Amino acid sequence: MPMIDVTIPEGALKPEAEARLIKELTDILITHEGFGADNKVAQSVTVVFVHRPAAVYVAGSRSDAPWYRIIPTVPEGQYTDTIRKALVKDVTAAVVRADGREYEDVAKHVWVFPTEIPDGQWGSRGMIRPLPDIQAFIAGEQERSVGVERLARRRRVKALELLEGALDAAHNGTD
Repeated sequence: MPMIDVTIPEGALKPEAEARLIKELTDILITHEGFGADNKVAQSVTVVFVHRPAAVYVAGSRSDAPWYRIIPTVPEGQYTDTIRKALVKDVTAAVVRADGREYEDVAKHVWVFPTEIPDGQWGSRGMIRPLPDIQAFIAGEQERSVGVERLARRRRVKALELLEGALDAAHNGTD
């Protein structure tokens, strides 16, 4: 049940290019979550919200160039560092293709923020949806364990990061 918030200034893209971009972003996110882009259930629950700012300012002045902000949001456990890096690369490339200008000119104006919602805080249809339930809904009950494993992996990574930070603070602390 991923969501994508896409900020595209009015008139930045031709309507056909924007439509292709939205479809491509949907497929990219679904693929990076580990599902096939042709998964009809994943497609049916992937929602894209397009935001149109009245203006974008850089350093206090109105920007002449379009700036794009893409925030793919998924339940906790879906992203690894490798997936986040690939997602940012693929989303940026898709925006560049839609924009039609040179990579160097567009990529510097593309901001991608892969976001995970903590497990137990993803709600839809009036109830909380933990990752194993979402995995089973999209890929079938036999895939529930994939959601359990992904969530466990993410929690191990977070625990190690916390321990490393605590050890670093202990070693570098003042007496």
